[in-house]
Order: sequence, then structure tokens, then C-alpha cells
Amino acid sequence: MNILKSKVVIIGAGNVGVSTAFCLINQGLCDEIALIDLNQEKAFGEVLDLSQSMEYMNRNTAVKVGTYDDCRDASIVIITASVPVHNARNDRLKMLEPTKKVMRTIVTEIMKSGFDGHLIVVSNPVDVMTYYAYKISGLPARQVIGSGTTLDTARLKYFIAQKIDVDPRSVHALVIGEHGDSEMIPWSTVRIGGKDIYSVVRDNEARIGKDPYDEMKAETIKAGWEIFNRKGNTCYGIASSTVGIVKTILHNENRILPVSTLLQGEYGHDDLYISVPTIIDRTGAKEIVELDMTDEEFKEFNQSCEHLKSFYDCLDD
Repeated sequence: MNILKSKVVIIGAGNVGVSTAFCLINQGLCDEIALIDLNQEKAFGEVLDLSQSMEYMNRNTAVKVGTYDDCRDASIVIITASVPVHNARNDRLKMLEPTKKVMRTIVTEIMKSGFDGHLIVVSNPVDVMTYYAYKISGLPARQVIGSGTTLDTARLKYFIAQKIDVDPRSVHALVIGEHGDSEMIPWSTVRIGGKDIYSVVRDNEARIGKDPYDEMKAETIKAGWEIFNRKGNTCYGIASSTVGIVKTILHNENRILPVSTLLQGEYGHDDLYISVPTIIDRTGAKEIVELDMTDEEFKEFNQSCEHLKSFYDCLDD
């Protein structure tokens, strides 16, 4: 009898990588986790710490220090490794050149192993790096997914929920476009308990103001830096967002998430990785959902697309 196991490899044992590993263990989503990092002593320490937490988890997940050979039979490889951010005012896209070199090395080693699973890219600038990983890996586009605006969407829902005083999970909203300053919110699609956001604002003007949209968008965009400036990193939000993608794949959920995926004519764009609502199942990014947006929203989304495309020339070696 051949019993298949689910194995996740995480490349990068920094705050994001280790938080992702802990989130996977806490939710009991896979049989085995391999943690790869240039600093093997750091990786070993994290593996010991994670392994010794197992007594109080729902299942005994095997955790080990990995090598790139572990990618060969992995269901999912998550890339969190990136260059350090020293200045919170830096645009994520300024990290492009140094991160590109790191990404090429990592993806080349992954593919040498014979890997043919799902590649989830978290490293910033995530949309450009996911496109780059897709190009150099040779994997089908549906198997290469960027974390994109999954976290931005969670943050937006949090800010809306705070203003209205409801559970964020009762808010149905999306942030799409670049994971960065050009991201946009198609407000015309936002619903709270089935009620459109404009009606909710109109009926609760005394509590949340007459026109809170720009404020909530600004809060969403700067949320990561608000955390970074206080604690020096962000890890829990992006880890839970990444594990949300992993869970959707491993459990074949057909859940719609705003991930960075390849547009091939959708929304009028081609050969572009950007965040749009996407149906995800065990095959990966199964189908893109094309939103019915207003003309102004389409214009804003197109601007985000063109902004990202302008960096593709920098990827040529």
C-alpha cells in the first residue's frame, strides 16, 4: 500500500518562514515540514523549538532542517527568503535587484531537485518575484502563486469591521492589483452581510463618517509599515495568509483568494502576474474571477498593472 504524505518545504528561517511553519503545525495541515536556510544553526534551533511544541498540538508534524533535495517530493515549496529592509520608507520595488539574485539562486536549486509541486512566493516585491520565479522555473503558471494581496485584503476587512463593529469574516471585500502602493479596492463589490458598502456607510454616517473610503485605503496600504516601525518586522499576518493558500490547495477547497497569478487575457492584460480573485484547488490557480468593476475602478486597476509591467525590463539578465 502506498500512502501519500503531504510535505511542505519553507525556504527562509526568518520571522516569516518560522511563523509560517508554526501556523502550519498549529493547524495540523501537513505531515512534514522541512526548513531551509543558509544559517543552518538558526534553522536547527527553530526546528528544535517547533518540534518541542508538538505535545500540545492537534497532531505530530515531523519538522526537520532541510536541503534542496527535500523539494523533490514536496507538495508545496514556500519561498520567504528576501533581502533585509532597513528603511520603512523604502518602496518594496526598490528591493527588486538584490532579491532577484536571491530568487534565481533559490528557484534554480529547487528545480534541480526535480520538484513538480506548487510554488508559493512570499518574498517582496512579491508580484514581480512571482513572475520571475514562474519564468525561470518552467512550471505551469497555475502551480506558481504569489501571496499577493491576501494579507492586504485581511487588513482591509479588519479596518472595515472595526468601523462598523462586526466580525471581519462578515465583511466581503478584496484588495487587488500590486501588493504595494498602487493596489486598489473595487468598492462597488464590497458587501457586509449582503449589504453594499455605500448603503452601510450612508446608514451609519454618524459612526463612520460620510466618506471613509480614502482613509480605509490609506490605512490598508500603510498597515505593514505601522507594524514594521514598532517591532521591526511583520510576520503573523503574512504567515496566516500564506497558510490560508496552503490549506486551500491541500484540502482542495476551491476557495477564492486574491493571489498573484498570471493574467492571460483576463482584465485585458497578458503575461502579467498581479493579484486578482482566483479559484484555488489542489491543481493550484484553477480559474481567475473577473470582477464587474466601474470604469473608474478599471482605470485604477489598469494603472497598477502598467506600474508592475514597467519593472519587467529589470528582470532580463
